[in-house]
Amino acid sequence: MSTLQEASQVQLDRLRRAWRGSVLPGFLRWWGGELAALVPVRWRAAFAGGERWYAVERQTDGWRLRRSGESAVLAEVADIDGAEHRVAVLARALSEADPADRRIALVLPAAQVLRRRLVLPVAARDNLRQVVGYDLDRQTPFRAEDIHYGVRELGGGGPEGRFVAELAATPRSMLDPLLDELASLGVAPDRVDVAQGHALAGVDLLPPIRAPRRVDRRRRLNAGLLAVIGLLLFAVMAAWLHNRNAALETMRADVEAMQGDAQRVKALRQRLTESAGASGFLARKKMETAAVLPVLEELTHRLPDDTWLERFTLNASGQLGFQGQSPQAARLIDALKGARTIGDPSFQGTIQADPTSGKERFYMQAKALVPKPDVVPAKAAAAGPATSASAPKPANASTTPAKPAPVQGKETADAHEAR
Repeated sequence: MSTLQEASQVQLDRLRRAWRGSVLPGFLRWWGGELAALVPVRWRAAFAGGERWYAVERQTDGWRLRRSGESAVLAEVADIDGAEHRVAVLARALSEADPADRRIALVLPAAQVLRRRLVLPVAARDNLRQVVGYDLDRQTPFRAEDIHYGVRELGGGGPEGRFVAELAATPRSMLDPLLDELASLGVAPDRVDVAQGHALAGVDLLPPIRAPRRVDRRRRLNAGLLAVIGLLLFAVMAAWLHNRNAALETMRADVEAMQGDAQRVKALRQRLTESAGASGFLARKKMETAAVLPVLEELTHRLPDDTWLERFTLNASGQLGFQGQSPQAARLIDALKGARTIGDPSFQGTIQADPTSGKERFYMQAKALVPKPDVVPAKAAAAGPATSASAPKPANASTTPAKPAPVQGKETADAHEAR
């Protein structure tokens, strides 16, 4: 065995010991037993598997084959039978088990095996066979090259820092002929053990160089299935991540689309608000700005009939200005008091007499008011003439026919410009 093989074997033995020393094997056996109890007996028998050990023993006149742990003999061949007959009988008896599960142990009589109990340091566990092999000359009455030996760790505890092991040895001169004879019969034992009743003691005297090379196809199949499961698991995880990313991208696209819609709605709402504000501003301006016709109508009704207007202006700020002639211009302030559309009348400059007409020339300023629609009485139209009629007349007005206060063309143009 090469150094690399020995190192790998040491590592495998260390892993096996660590596995056997953990609580997992016991738990898995208990769990498997509980699960197996739930399976019908017929199914349990159909799916039953695992290693099946057979014990082959050398008798005085031949070989005997039985199942490990059972006393019933499966096959027995005598030395006097032909070689082909013996091979066929043993092969037929062993064919009941799957070759992958079949294990054969060559059982030696206890008198032919030397067994000793050893107490070794814990450090020897990692390379137990090699450590014991260095001490064979002291532990056995044979030389190391004259025997086949096996060593195993016992379950019982030893002193602190030590453990208990068992050494089993048998002469090469006795074991090698048996192994050669079994090889001629087509039987390759997996272990050389010692009988312990109908069971096996658990020691292994088979030389590592003569151990059969088994190819466990089911283990390979299981390894392949495990690899496929791993790949499928990876594929499922990758598909899940891909679907998750796709869903995330879809959600992002939907959110971006909704954000665009929200921006458009916001812009439309802003435009609507601005339009509503502008329309409201214009409406308020229209309501707050006095109209020309109500002001002209108010002046027409409140000014006396002998009063004439030469100029009339009304700007956007509601400032009202009118110029004209009247026999008694000072009474015009009283005539305009209480007007709905004219407020704060006052003279601008001084009142001057006109030598041509004999009347007083005046220029007045006022504030155009916006009348409230709900307070306009039905008799407002008749209030103006009544006030004008009740106003005192000059002495020469009794012989002069009443005339309205017309607004000349120039004054009308100024009013339209002001509006």
